[in-house]
Amino acid sequence: MIVIFASCEKEKEANFTLNGSIKGLKKGVVYLQKEIDSSIVNLDSMTITGQPGFTLQTNIEEPVLLYLKLFKNDGEEHYIPFFADKGVTEINTSLKRFNFDAEIKGSKQQDLLNEYTKVMSKFNDQNLDIIEANFLAFKENDSIAVDSLNRLTESVLKRKYSYTIQFAINHKDNIIAPYLALYEMSAANPIYIDSVYNGLTKDIKDSFYGKKLKSLIDNRKSDE
Repeated sequence: MIVIFASCEKEKEANFTLNGSIKGLKKGVVYLQKEIDSSIVNLDSMTITGQPGFTLQTNIEEPVLLYLKLFKNDGEEHYIPFFADKGVTEINTSLKRFNFDAEIKGSKQQDLLNEYTKVMSKFNDQNLDIIEANFLAFKENDSIAVDSLNRLTESVLKRKYSYTIQFAINHKDNIIAPYLALYEMSAANPIYIDSVYNGLTKDIKDSFYGKKLKSLIDNRKSDE
């Protein structure tokens, strides 16, 4: 993705504030970023020189996924995605495990995303166990075990999709629903994606992610 360096001057009427700290960081730059048309835009930034805390601000019109990026001149990408809403969000993490240690408190959309990813991590752990078992079975030339584990992999995948679909349907009045349909259900049966969209409340259909989901569905149907 292309990064666009927008002005980092804080808006006088900023309606969103990100407060946070990075344990162990002595020197670096943190950026508040947003994706616009497949490009990453820097909304605000702050140079850290000894202090662990930071504050970043911007204006948002509605709940949207933003990114906290850390630049520490090591040639790697370090970023944390999170759902922002008007008000204050807090992210506390560590330098050593920047992505994995992140504790995010703020919007109700982020709370729901935390709930969803917690369950998804369990499915992912199951899948990793299956991959390891499959490797051993293949190494031992145990075709029966390999076939069984392949079926188990398909079962876990189906349960992941089933949970995602049901989670989105259960939260039809929250922007998390079209977001999940867009980014977590792309390979699902179009019938389920249509079902999620049709169940959305009017204000969610009119949201950024609601409109984006509608565009995806319309494009798909025009290609049929």
